[in-house]
Amino acid sequence: MARSLDSGSNSMVQSHRGGDSRLRFFYTPIALGGLTLMMGLIFQQVWRSDLAEMRAINQSQNRILVPGPRGNIYDREGRILVGNRPRFAVVLYLEELRTEIYREYVEIRDAYQEEDPGNAPTVAQINQIARFTVVERYLDQINRALGRETKLESRSLNRHFNAQRMLPYTLIDGLEREEYARLLEQLPVNSPLQVYTTSSRFYPYGAAAAHTLGFVSSNRDIEIDEDFPGADLMTFKMTGTKGRDGLESQFESKLQGKAGGTVYRVDPGGYRVEALHRRLPVQGENVISSLDIDLQIAAGERLREYEMAGAAVAIDVNTGEVLVMVSLPDYDLNDFSPRLTQSVATDINERGAWLNRPIQGLYPPGSAFKTLVTVAGMQAGTIASDTTANCGGYYRVGNRLFPCHDGHAHGKIALKTAISKSCNVFFYEHGLKTGAHAIARTARQFGFGHPTGIPLPNETRGSLVPDPDWKKERYDQSWVPGDTANFSIGQGYMLVTPMQMATFMASLARGQTHTTPYMTHEPNRPIQQTAPIGLTPGDYAALLEGMEECTITGTSRASFTTIENMRIPGLRVGGKTGTAQKRTPKGTINFAWFVAFAPIENPQIAIAVIVEGDRPGEETGGGTYSAPVARDILAKWAEKHPELIPAPAPEIPADS
Repeated sequence: MARSLDSGSNSMVQSHRGGDSRLRFFYTPIALGGLTLMMGLIFQQVWRSDLAEMRAINQSQNRILVPGPRGNIYDREGRILVGNRPRFAVVLYLEELRTEIYREYVEIRDAYQEEDPGNAPTVAQINQIARFTVVERYLDQINRALGRETKLESRSLNRHFNAQRMLPYTLIDGLEREEYARLLEQLPVNSPLQVYTTSSRFYPYGAAAAHTLGFVSSNRDIEIDEDFPGADLMTFKMTGTKGRDGLESQFESKLQGKAGGTVYRVDPGGYRVEALHRRLPVQGENVISSLDIDLQIAAGERLREYEMAGAAVAIDVNTGEVLVMVSLPDYDLNDFSPRLTQSVATDINERGAWLNRPIQGLYPPGSAFKTLVTVAGMQAGTIASDTTANCGGYYRVGNRLFPCHDGHAHGKIALKTAISKSCNVFFYEHGLKTGAHAIARTARQFGFGHPTGIPLPNETRGSLVPDPDWKKERYDQSWVPGDTANFSIGQGYMLVTPMQMATFMASLARGQTHTTPYMTHEPNRPIQQTAPIGLTPGDYAALLEGMEECTITGTSRASFTTIENMRIPGLRVGGKTGTAQKRTPKGTINFAWFVAFAPIENPQIAIAVIVEGDRPGEETGGGTYSAPVARDILAKWAEKHPELIPAPAPEIPADS
């Protein structure tokens, strides 16, 4: 019996040792579960500890970014047009007030608990009251020192504390220099009150070239190089500036300084403890503009005398560099620094001063366009140096009479005199012979109908060169001979900018078809070379002679020769006046044009001036208003560049 039991027992042991195949199914899941548990423990110990350490660092470190000063803008002769000047403010470093604020908090809390515990404010409210009380004490100290009555705004203080507590809080901005000096003497070195110096834009010439130079506005979105540490840290940014118009905007990437910054270790309350890493900001690059401030001021002063809107542009004929760019009405750029107030913005808007007329103003070119019609006729073979017309004071087109510009009959008139006297009849007749398509084609050759490409923001794309196809598409109407007659004297649908007229003059002066304007000065900029206009030497000479006669015996003579003190000794000028009309709800107003280049023997400077009439029905002629502006520009240019004025040819004795 015992043996039998032993035998059975041995059999059971042998059976167990051999294993049950049904249990093998659980081995793999158990092993995987154990491995997963082990990896989870490693993950928690290693990776999560690293993550916790990173979070601790992020919570104990903050960054402050400081913008770099902007670069300066100079005129072509190195005179500063836009710079930076120091701006002083009284600031308070809140982290240095922690002990004072806490003491004030305790006093306020205890006072409520003793006097009216049932109506005690919340902890957050007591904190706000304590902060305000402490900061107000420091502001009172500054007010007494400066004789001011500046008030503390609780909303501003709370907003700053909640969002920018690492940055100094500005108590008073825009200190006068004497206030700055007084505070430097009175404030202790270790005081939480400090005089903080920043820079703001400064414009030495005020309104001169305002539209061209542009302005800046506040910018909090400053960036720092990627290699500066702490990209994942909480970052506070001091306010910088960004170009919003003109050269300030066009060359923003160059003018904008490189931001600096500091990484700080902070306490649990978010206050600075020590600096861990610092990089100083770097000033932006300078821009040398193409402007000549002497010529700019000369044009602006004369144009301003009329108390009317207008524009003046002067260009270096050979390089395309813009020497003058005046737009009136204008504004003092210093009113934009450090910020533009609503009252100033409203005034600018009401005066229509935002418009940069040289590149945004659109006008019919009037009789100044007759120089282009002359070129178009010469290219087409309908006008030559010896072409004439018979002016009876008007010209009949169909059943309509088109008058000459001054209502007088010129009689038989040749090309040169037709240009100098601005005879409409001559250009009606020969413009009709040339045809609208040919005139439009020549206008587009000179760049009309397209932006000039000047490196400034917001140049209009609305300039227009009409032709029969355009009229059919735009109005679903046929082009009629009267349209060509108007087109031939710069009226009708044609629209140009003063900059386009100036580049046209520069191109015509070189005998070429295109000029690219530039806004920066390069001493060795090459002379522009574009397609020739394709005129014979005789025809081209006749055109220039007519333009020179315009300044001697023609429509602009009063500005250049008749009045003794307005002569420019030795300077021969080729010019053309123009008066264009525009119908308005109040009546028809005039636009006075004058375009020119000089010296006529070796052209160096090209000019376009327009003055907008402001009273319907009032005569505003180019020779009366715009030519004097051009004359002042040329006089200043001649004064500065006598070496570029050709010496007069020696007189030949009568008996030789």
